[in-house]
Amino acid sequence: MDYQAEYDNGAKVPGYPAIAERWLTEAAFFRASHPFGELSIPYGPGERQALDLFRPGPAPGGPVVVFVHGGYWQRSHRHAFSHLAQGLLAHGVTVAIPSYDLCPQVSLAALVEQVRDAVAFLHRRLGGRFLVTGHSAGGHLAAMLMATDWAARGAPSDLVPACMPISGLFDLEPLIHTTVNDALGLDVAEARRLSPVLLPLPRGRIHAYVGGEEGVEYTRQSRTIAQAWGGGWTSLPGLHHFSIVEELQNPGSAMVATARALLPAP
Repeated sequence: MDYQAEYDNGAKVPGYPAIAERWLTEAAFFRASHPFGELSIPYGPGERQALDLFRPGPAPGGPVVVFVHGGYWQRSHRHAFSHLAQGLLAHGVTVAIPSYDLCPQVSLAALVEQVRDAVAFLHRRLGGRFLVTGHSAGGHLAAMLMATDWAARGAPSDLVPACMPISGLFDLEPLIHTTVNDALGLDVAEARRLSPVLLPLPRGRIHAYVGGEEGVEYTRQSRTIAQAWGGGWTSLPGLHHFSIVEELQNPGSAMVATARALLPAP
């Protein structure tokens, strides 16, 4: 298996730089035009330890989805993904999008803890329980959130009872054999410790999405976590690693319908 080729998404999608630029433009326009956004809410001491909160209207309350961005834990920022909130907002769902410090400035284990801090902060501020979703490395972080022992952190044990990862990474050991690991510095033991598929089975529901054009390894990743955690998974034909997450923008997409079905009961 050529793991470098399987996990090099930029090489598999030559138009990715233009896609990334378009996302930044669309996200900035959305933030400027959406009247019910609260930006750069700190959940920790660092500049990147902050989140943006987009509400469907002026009144608080209602279901909340947490979206965790990707970038192989070493790139990107929440401000590149704000526009993806539109599909859920159209159905009355609030969307929270955190950033986090990046590897190698922090370890992957520390990064996971930061995202947990973000969700714990949201619970203290908003109450309730959350559906978590995320793209690529964000799909890994979403799964880690569902697998968290929240009771040990003084939160409800079912704080994250549902997860919808998109093109996620749940078995990290293959990444040791790629340039992705240059910033992560994972050895086999740490890769296994931070692999959701090897963690104790969490309580809750999971449905994983992957693009039909993403290749055998990304497909395996989504299929394996769904099987291990007793959930479902869907491969969307014709979509690659970057086009698939844009399904969140469309209020009528199957992905948005799945997210709505996974929302925790009030």
